[in-house]
Amino acid sequence: MKDFKGKVAVVTGAASGIGLALAERFAAEGMKVVLADIEEKALQSAVEKVKATGAEAIAVRTDVSIADEVDDLARKTIDAFGEVHIVCNNAGVIRGGQSWETPIKDYEWVLGVNFWGVIHGIRSFMPILIEQDVEAHVVNTASSSGLNCTPYTAAYCISKHAVVVLSECMYHELVLSGSKIGVSVLLPTAVNTSIGSAERNRPDRFKHDDKRSADIADLITNATNESLAKGIPPATAADQVLQAIREGRFYILSGGDDLKGLWGVILNRLDDIRELRNPTFPVPEDMKHLLG
Repeated sequence: MKDFKGKVAVVTGAASGIGLALAERFAAEGMKVVLADIEEKALQSAVEKVKATGAEAIAVRTDVSIADEVDDLARKTIDAFGEVHIVCNNAGVIRGGQSWETPIKDYEWVLGVNFWGVIHGIRSFMPILIEQDVEAHVVNTASSSGLNCTPYTAAYCISKHAVVVLSECMYHELVLSGSKIGVSVLLPTAVNTSIGSAERNRPDRFKHDDKRSADIADLITNATNESLAKGIPPATAADQVLQAIREGRFYILSGGDDLKGLWGVILNRLDDIRELRNPTFPVPEDMKHLLG
């Protein structure tokens, strides 16, 4: 897909971070943009920022973990603009903890947003894209954690691996059917976003009083925030997404110098599998005290 002007893009998680950067980048290409997010006040500020550039844009408050709300997002997109060409299933959250102590509500929240949010996105929008029978593209946001694993982030890593596999299945199905719809999976390393403070948007149905693994969860939050603060700007990630859509490229590895380290981790994991050896993991200094 190379022609963007006048077309319609939908972005979830669009109130900040990569989502907002994507909305701004699409607007700069002359697209009409639908911004969706659960954080209503920030969402309104984001859509006003996009509209101030002269772009046509609307905001739809959406909890992507709820199928009916994503269906409503699709309906409002068509009601407003009559069509849709790019769908970015981008909303994401993170919560750490020891895998067997992580509260069920934490698993449900992280998987609900990161994985089920993508499922709901493709189930709501793919029938529309197929019916239109024109060039279109879907971008599912995973993470470099969809290609490797980090201790104490089981829920997050599970969700991101699942997004990668779902996207790969989509890719094969679309190619086999001769579809005009492309798909990409976004695999960011460190991007300077506020995902580390996603707790501010946790819906009441996912809240709990279970304190098990809370110390580890807080450590992961702090480590995440420190890493993200050193990451690339969201606008850089958005540029990389746009280029990948233009090229019809599936894997979008987004990051800075940390990509070099990621290759080593991925190859190490592949060697673990190839050699049938137990999983190996280079323990960061800030995690060593957790292991006794």
